[in-house]
Amino acid sequence: MRIAVFDTKNYDRQSLDLANQQFGHHLSYFEPRLNQDTLELVHDVDAVCPFVNDRLDAEVIARLAQRGVRLITLRCAGFNGVDLAACQQHGIVVTRVPAYSPHAVAEHAFALLLAVVRRIHKSYVRVREMDFSLDGLVGFDLYRKTIGVVGTGRIGQATIAIAKGFGMRVLAFDVYPQTGLDQQLGFEYVSMTQLLQECDVVSLHLPLTPQTQHMINADALAGMKSGAVLINTSRGALVETTALIAALKDGRLAGVGLDVYEMEEGVFFENHSEVGLQDDQLARLLTFPNVLVTAHQGFLTREALDNIAETTLANATAFEQGLALANKVGS
Repeated sequence: MRIAVFDTKNYDRQSLDLANQQFGHHLSYFEPRLNQDTLELVHDVDAVCPFVNDRLDAEVIARLAQRGVRLITLRCAGFNGVDLAACQQHGIVVTRVPAYSPHAVAEHAFALLLAVVRRIHKSYVRVREMDFSLDGLVGFDLYRKTIGVVGTGRIGQATIAIAKGFGMRVLAFDVYPQTGLDQQLGFEYVSMTQLLQECDVVSLHLPLTPQTQHMINADALAGMKSGAVLINTSRGALVETTALIAALKDGRLAGVGLDVYEMEEGVFFENHSEVGLQDDQLARLLTFPNVLVTAHQGFLTREALDNIAETTLANATAFEQGLALANKVGS
């Protein structure tokens, strides 16, 4: 199958080329994201392979169909950047990678949490400047603290398992709680309101939908336990940035760890060191000493990259051979 792969970096190409040895597709790599401005790069292909910040709206879908594209094989779990109704209208199938390595993202959530709680990022900068003082670096134990896991899918479950290893009490919220999962993993399902009120740490692990967009807004932040820590490794728009900045200014939060940001498109995955940061809200977030931001790297492990590449290309092969598509998006 001829596949145009967009928004690629060296690590993408290496893992895809390795996985493709068993599938034999013809892969064409493009560094830009797929959107209205880059459609002209799509020609003589059967499928396109976008990533998390590519934008395939109705117009893009229509023009892809005109170019003979029959498949969109996403190499990510989220599909909020694709107009599924337009795909159905034009007969384009959409597949995704629903689970590549839940442990990668869950472990990164705890890397952020530990760095924020123990002030690792501040200590690193001090020591590099030969400042070995400890003032301002007091943290707190995770042991016997309460963590709230919002979303109990595969990544949420991996997060719960790690939290239990730290000796934490675990509360969870999910719109569709899984029967028996709480007893199996040793946590308690509660309402979102109770979770925010009682938890010392709140970690988000759910997809971006119209219902979840800005679920952490001014009201939610006001309802959080004083001195809590917020961690987001899911989708940036789950958190309303203006409200988060206001909560940080008021000192209501002990810390924030973000691997995603709601306006990350065009910022994350790129080097802006030569031109500076043009996003005022992100620049403001970075001024807070108790905020740690990483550039959407939670998925970036060897194991996850290999799983993403293999599943993405396996989806294309299944489509090409007319097999059942386990990872198809939509009806």
